[in-house]
Amino acid sequence: MTTTSDPATAPPSGPEPPVRLSLTPAGATPGRLDGAWWPRSHDLLRELPPLAAALDPRWGRVTRVTVNPTHWPVIPRRVPVAGHVIHIGWFEREQDADEVMVCSFVPLRLELLVIPPDAETSAALWLMTAASDPANTRTGTDLLTAAGVPTADRPQASG
Repeated sequence: MTTTSDPATAPPSGPEPPVRLSLTPAGATPGRLDGAWWPRSHDLLRELPPLAAALDPRWGRVTRVTVNPTHWPVIPRRVPVAGHVIHIGWFEREQDADEVMVCSFVPLRLELLVIPPDAETSAALWLMTAASDPANTRTGTDLLTAAGVPTADRPQASG
């Protein structure tokens, strides 16, 4: 079950680690995806501020993000980020469970592969490169499957 909340306070305090993000090179026509994001947790309150900070200068102020609730146990309606608020939406059936859509004020829309936080480094690095390749035609789930990383439809085998 997915829980939603509407936080009235700032996101958790503490230093923000650098965002792990790769984007299609500037000037290139993106493929199926615009890049990849490798968050460190499934906590949108903690993970979205560094993502927005990395995207804002290049793509314009992030105003909305949509996710599939499969990987996010708590989906806040709003996330405060550096003087503004990002509105969060979710689509369970319409959006690839392994992708996130980021919308900016410009307006611009980015489709990013979401690499699971616990993915092995070598697979994650390959995924970052593949998702930001302008020649990529695969979905987020297809790329994760190709890399042998568990997806929303194909969880990691136990035991």
